[in-house]
Amino acid sequence: MTDLDNQVPSSQLTPAGDAEVIRHLEQAITGGKHWYIALLEAIGLWTTAEETHNGRTYRYLIAGEAFDWLILAERLCEAVDSLLPDEQKTALLFHGEPPLNLTVSKFKGLIGDKYHQYLNYFYGITVEEALFLAVQEEVRKERWTLGYNKGHDTANEVYRRIYGATETVLLKRFRREKGYPQVRSISLTELKEFTYWLFKYRFEQSDKTRVASDTKKALEQLKGSSFPEKLVTGKG
Repeated sequence: MTDLDNQVPSSQLTPAGDAEVIRHLEQAITGGKHWYIALLEAIGLWTTAEETHNGRTYRYLIAGEAFDWLILAERLCEAVDSLLPDEQKTALLFHGEPPLNLTVSKFKGLIGDKYHQYLNYFYGITVEEALFLAVQEEVRKERWTLGYNKGHDTANEVYRRIYGATETVLLKRFRREKGYPQVRSISLTELKEFTYWLFKYRFEQSDKTRVASDTKKALEQLKGSSFPEKLVTGKG
């Protein structure tokens, strides 16, 4: 395995360094440190970009740039599950609700150099997904006003409005660029990478005013939504 900054093939084994991170997490919690603080410290120490554990492949770094911190949090929580309060753990992993309200500076200090990759994931994947939902809602309202039935397809219209092409065309382009097979299905991991690719594609194709407007729209969509991740906020 290599450093988290370099995407690498999966391994069947957790590297010795990351096994030590798990031991450090366990000792920190049993020693009295709040489990969320200990978890973020462990995330900051973690070095593996991708691994296979108990038959499941975890990719923590999307496209070599976007850090999926909640997936790593899930992996680490599983390793020390008996030490964690179930309600708080569930709130974090499924609803993006941390048990402590940390400032940005505190959160950044705990996860260290991964913070900029965390921002890449938030804006490149979470916000991009929210933009799609916001535009989808606009399209549905327009079509409802015009009398279209609920079964009328809206997805491709959303893709056209945001990216200028249908999902099929964009997905084929993405896979061709990445050297991935053109298959009918798509895994959750590939979908995240595709979403991040769409984010970068949109930035390349749109002017700055349009990008700013779309980002604002997406952030508004996130407010009060049930997205499993929110940007860490706070003073500092």
